[in-house]
Amino acid sequence: MSVPPPRPAHNRPALIALVCVVALGCLALAWWQWERFESSSGTGQNLGYALQWPLFAGFAVFAYVRFVRLEREAEAPAQPGKAEAPREIPAGILPERPAAAKSDDPETAAYNQYLAQLHASDIDAQVRTAGLHSPERNAG
Repeated sequence: MSVPPPRPAHNRPALIALVCVVALGCLALAWWQWERFESSSGTGQNLGYALQWPLFAGFAVFAYVRFVRLEREAEAPAQPGKAEAPREIPAGILPERPAAAKSDDPETAAYNQYLAQLHASDIDAQVRTAGLHSPERNAG
């Protein structure tokens, strides 16, 4: 007795049935909202829902079609001659990064030194709190 060939993953009856049920359910809800809109107590909100539900039904079908396409692409054997080599960005296509201006201002240098000392003392306090204090420390 031979084994039947495997069914393609995109031909799943349960998934097709689910998409059909979801799409028909969305269209039924659209019809219900349209009937509510036309009734004496209908509002613009019902009209909005009546127009929105068919979009949901269309999205369910679109998602299934996209799922099938992605599965077919994954199943397709890779063609050895069509492998793409990594490409480099040509020089000059990106703007040059601006260099930081050197500041000879003594106030800025003193402030930066002050901030470095604050940072070092904060790191020392965190190390002591964690119980990891060591006598030699790189001033980095």
